Amino acid sequence: MNEERIRTYFSEMKDIVDGLDEDVDNINQIIDILFEAWKKNKQVFIFGNGGSASTASHFLCDLVKGTVVEGKPRFKGYCLNDNIPLVSALTNDNGWDSIYIEQLKQALNPGDVVIAISVHGGSGADKAGVWSQNILKAVDFAKKRGAKTIGFVGFDGGALAKLADVSVVVPANSTPHTESFHVALEHMICDILKNRIMGL
Repeated sequence: MNEERIRTYFSEMKDIVDGLDEDVDNINQIIDILFEAWKKNKQVFIFGNGGSASTASHFLCDLVKGTVVEGKPRFKGYCLNDNIPLVSALTNDNGWDSIYIEQLKQALNPGDVVIAISVHGGSGADKAGVWSQNILKAVDFAKKRGAKTIGFVGFDGGALAKLADVSVVVPANSTPHTESFHVALEHMICDILKNRIMGL
């Protein structure tokens, strides 16, 4: 029984890799946006909810540490879901919808980059109401302030895929698969960025 499910899971992952081939242009745009931000010494803000929050932390770590090339400038990046006291204070005083937009209000400048990670992209709802409204509000604010916005999503992409300047939609109706591929994508993006920086 386990062996059958293991093989099915791997087979599904192979199908997703093939499906992502259609998003190569969008992935390339994301790399270009981040490389331009690095060249211009712009800030990068990354955030997500739940499992996507851990992906955001991982992405930030790889972006600011994994792309380091001695003698070259470094990325200036921040993960907005990492400061738990601040997140809980904003939630307590202003509501969950405010936790990312309030942080961007005090730090975001035109030309900075905002990366939002969300499995469903704000489509659907659960006990707490409509999913990921804090992410959508932050991305909308970022666009109005003149930042570049990037979305990493799955399923049908939801509202985030339409709202962000450029998005990658993992072609999977599965949270585990989507989250796994978001991590794989950020690893690849940071690896390519490091190689581009080394080539200068």
